[in-house]
Amino acid sequence: MNRRTIGYMMASLLISFSFLLVGFKPKSIEPIELYRVYLDGKSVGLTRSKEELEQYIDERQEALKEKYKVDKIYAPKDLVIEKEMTYDRNILSTKQIYNRIDKISPFTIKGYRYFIEGAVLENDSTKHTTPDETIYVLEKKVFEESVDKTVRAFVGDDAYDRYLNETQPEIKNTGKIIENVEIKNKISYREQNIPVNETIYTNVEDLSRYLLFGTTKDQAKYTVQAGDSIEDVAFNNKISTEEFLIANPNFQDANSLLFEGQEVTLGILQPKFQTLESDHIVELQENRYKTEIRYDFNMFLGSEQVLQEGQNGLTKITKKVQKSNGDVLTSVISESQELRPTIDKIIVRGGRSSWSVGTPSGDWLWPTIVPYTINSPFGYRWGTLHDGVDIGGCGYGSPIFASNSGVIVQSSEKWDNGQYITIDHGNGYYTLYAHLSARYVGVGQQVKQGDVIGAMGQSGFATGTHLHFSIWNGFPYRGGSQVLNPMTLF
Repeated sequence: MNRRTIGYMMASLLISFSFLLVGFKPKSIEPIELYRVYLDGKSVGLTRSKEELEQYIDERQEALKEKYKVDKIYAPKDLVIEKEMTYDRNILSTKQIYNRIDKISPFTIKGYRYFIEGAVLENDSTKHTTPDETIYVLEKKVFEESVDKTVRAFVGDDAYDRYLNETQPEIKNTGKIIENVEIKNKISYREQNIPVNETIYTNVEDLSRYLLFGTTKDQAKYTVQAGDSIEDVAFNNKISTEEFLIANPNFQDANSLLFEGQEVTLGILQPKFQTLESDHIVELQENRYKTEIRYDFNMFLGSEQVLQEGQNGLTKITKKVQKSNGDVLTSVISESQELRPTIDKIIVRGGRSSWSVGTPSGDWLWPTIVPYTINSPFGYRWGTLHDGVDIGGCGYGSPIFASNSGVIVQSSEKWDNGQYITIDHGNGYYTLYAHLSARYVGVGQQVKQGDVIGAMGQSGFATGTHLHFSIWNGFPYRGGSQVLNPMTLF
């Protein structure tokens, strides 16, 4: 044989021998019982004892046990430990397995997962969409008591207790009966192991604060200055008086007195669910008299005579009101009874034979019929300024009056205001009337105080039939203009 032939023979023998070795297990190596650890479907490694691993996990979590006041800490919810017969001798210690798990997925404790389905929180002027919310608690009573406390913040403790206990007094003259309280959002829960890297609520105070304000952090503080009122402090810090009272439950109402140096809490509400309250209300409403100006050419210029003194009227109204987190959604007057008629004041002035159209008077006229309801006052809501007053209860299509004499400068439609009208009163003041169902005037037209310019409606972004009425110093929404609280002029 030549060398090349011998080489081929040796190579063939080596290849054959290698094939014989494949799958060969010496008799001294036998498969052994181990435990393979999987996390999220992927192998973490092999260990000798499942019980030893679980015990080690438990022992290493003493700090978590102390924090949450629990007796046991559990492995991650996606951790699987399976028995396996294997020849693999790459065995990890309990500590090595634990460290690998800890880097990949957190450990868990037993508790409850609550799911709050998102909803649109709205009133007549503001819309706020809340996302789906997941809340983790150790005990069901923490969530239940927190929800109860949050509802009470909007409804009021005493009123809610009387509603729940069915002890609301009968309305004899005026008063309110709560007909229904419910949470609009769908809430579900289940018991499960909760990862310890999640926010887990263990007390009612923290969770209640989160459900109201969207955070567990302490709210901003303000030191009361001399002359401050609750309304002033709230407005200057861009919150509503209702938000102020919720953040400071020690005050009974917006008329409660503040004292200099007193520290109060400021908080913008970001509620995580919508509390709907339906009320039956009977109340007295004072109707402000109008002042009619007449001119007598035979009287001296600048002279004035009161022909008839004015008297405010009084009406007893019954209304159905639905509130969302304390703000009025809808208000419908079901019954009204005039207790005292309104008598207009009549003044006769000299020096002019007639009242010039377009010249504003010193008095402003209420822009709707009476009786009416105030659905949403001027002020801040959820950190946003509601730049007018929402007037409801008059009915769809009811007349809207020019609050003062002037010239129509806008009669149009927008997505938010719906159908709206703006009047220039010639003295720097403008009035805006929004959410109308009809407009009866056009741009350039002159109107007198009390002229019917439109009809109440629900156009644009509006919840329920109402008029959004605002007064501006300067053209509305233009640079340099300033919005005023309409109620200061009536």
